[in-house]
Amino acid sequence: MNKFLLAVHVLAAIVAVGPVTVAASMFPPSARKALAEPGDTQALSTVRVLHRICRVYATVGVAVPVFGFATAKNMGVLGDTWLIVSIALTALAAVVLAALVLPRQTALMEGMEESIEEGVGGGGQGAAYAGASRVGPRDTARLAMFTGLFNLLWATVTILMIVRPGSTTGA
Repeated sequence: MNKFLLAVHVLAAIVAVGPVTVAASMFPPSARKALAEPGDTQALSTVRVLHRICRVYATVGVAVPVFGFATAKNMGVLGDTWLIVSIALTALAAVVLAALVLPRQTALMEGMEESIEEGVGGGGQGAAYAGASRVGPRDTARLAMFTGLFNLLWATVTILMIVRPGSTTGA
């Protein structure tokens, strides 16, 4: 049973958390491109897809700690320091994603969509840039910082899961 739970836990981490970290990392540069070229609907479409990937896979990612807890319980390591630190870092990563990354992605995307609507309604490229003042480089820089923090937290959890201080595997 341990091997099954561990396999599902690791697969869920790869399948769910992997796409979130990649899509979230790709979002700020894609948003910068979309902001620089407000009439580029392809750039906005890319931003929309990346945001959707982040939202959907973040939801699927709930399976990672669920199976992680089940695995830890079966292995009898729930009280181990490395696991408690991993749980705390995982919770912090979830908070960073839910409270800082996803809402900022949404705000940037909505600002870009407003820019395009104003550009179409205003009848020209100059009008498209008028709405872009609501979101800009500072917003994408903050988002990139929070995304980097999210990715760093997940990398640390991954390292802890591999190294497992005090492990009997000798790793």
